[in-house]
Amino acid sequence: MTVLDLSHPMESSMPVYPGTEPPRFEPANTYEKDGFKETKVTFFTHTGTHMDPPAHILPGRTSLDQFPPSQFIGTAVVIDCGDIPAGGTIGPDRILSRGPDAEKADFLLFRTGWDRFWGTPEYFGDYPCLTMEAIDLIIKRGYKGIGLDVIGLDPVWGEPLPRHKRLFQNTDIVNIENLTRLDMCPPTPFHFSCFPLPIHDADGSPVRAVAWWDE
Repeated sequence: MTVLDLSHPMESSMPVYPGTEPPRFEPANTYEKDGFKETKVTFFTHTGTHMDPPAHILPGRTSLDQFPPSQFIGTAVVIDCGDIPAGGTIGPDRILSRGPDAEKADFLLFRTGWDRFWGTPEYFGDYPCLTMEAIDLIIKRGYKGIGLDVIGLDPVWGEPLPRHKRLFQNTDIVNIENLTRLDMCPPTPFHFSCFPLPIHDADGSPVRAVAWWDE
């Protein structure tokens, strides 16, 4: 079996969404003083490879802790969008081109290749985004979740989060951002998990996104 981590490591120098603070890691206890090591960690709920639920955008909607654990595990397929240039869009045709594999999957993971810019100013640039028509198809098919290798479902700059609002308005689905290494996933469906921290009333959480498949 091959197991692949699709998450960026959390560290103080990592990119964060404009306007938020990077995570902080402070020694709380040490081997020398206390006989054990413990670290105080401070971070926003949407730091690094993380997950959005509907409650991230809309009051009264589903928070992460209200989903059953089964929401965060299933089968996934990668939708290859690596040929789409900066500023381009990902339409429903990309999903439809994967045929029954995409129709039957629990998660769609969109590979733009933008993770190659992680840690550089270009990461906050004009990455490809899903069209509203693609989001409508995702809603219609009832997926457990979608994932992207960019910092947001919507562009960093511009109208306030219209794609998030469309996705979450009436649909219990999760959105994973800042994935990486999607190019190393197989072309066929594979197993996928993306468990968040069990935070009460969670509007988001870092996740350890993992893919695995038999050789």
